[in-house]
Amino acid sequence: MGYRVRTPDGELAYPTLRDVEVAYTQGLVDPEDEVLEDGHSTWRKAASIPALARARPESKGLAGRTHMLSVIAAVALGAGALVLIMSDSWPRRGLGIVLALAMSVLLTRVTSGAFKRPAPPRD
Repeated sequence: MGYRVRTPDGELAYPTLRDVEVAYTQGLVDPEDEVLEDGHSTWRKAASIPALARARPESKGLAGRTHMLSVIAAVALGAGALVLIMSDSWPRRGLGIVLALAMSVLLTRVTSGAFKRPAPPRD
């Protein structure tokens, strides 16, 4: 069953409620936008539909930038680890190895977070 979403910019059609939910979490559908299920005549606010109300829109602001900040931190850790590992001092090499392990943990966290994000809707 299809769904139509009415936004201030116009109407969009989605084949399933899951597609509307993905668009909602990506910020393409706002809580104030109206949704109409095929075969019904009543438009409902997106926030009043239980499946959409449970879905969390992508965070904006500083909380939305944590992915990018994590990648930047991983690059900095990797560069620092490389410099320390290349040194002649064994204590510095040990610290470089510890930084490299911290970088691998951070990149694992970033990668798993990227896989948890919903896929964009297909055309």
